[in-house]
Amino acid sequence: MIPVTATILIKDNKILIAQRKDSDVLACKWEFPGGKIEIDETPEECLKRELKEELNIDVSVNAFFTESIHSYPDFKIRLIAYLVTWDTGNLIVKDHEKVEWVSVKDLDRFDFAEADKPIVLKLKKEFRDGF
Repeated sequence: MIPVTATILIKDNKILIAQRKDSDVLACKWEFPGGKIEIDETPEECLKRELKEELNIDVSVNAFFTESIHSYPDFKIRLIAYLVTWDTGNLIVKDHEKVEWVSVKDLDRFDFAEADKPIVLKLKKEFRDGF
């Protein structure tokens, strides 16, 4: 099982989501930014590293939000989601096709990767009236 982190980054009552490139595994699916946890790295350290590498931003990790375990045909992941705060940096999309800031009510309009769908459901349940 591959341990992976996911970011719940909220700004102005919207959540940052990212679309995978069409050449990636899970091509064109939407996800919450993050990445694979490296050996001897905590999930929090992973989120900070990944968001700096992928989006050029520095974040503070605030709290665990939820996790999802999903088996894809060729691999299985444990997706660990955290609420984070954007501290500094100008957002530059490096590893995704694009990013969007969306409201909770609009999350259903996007084709999320299967492992991310339980995160979407929890966001809709807990924050249906906003943040």
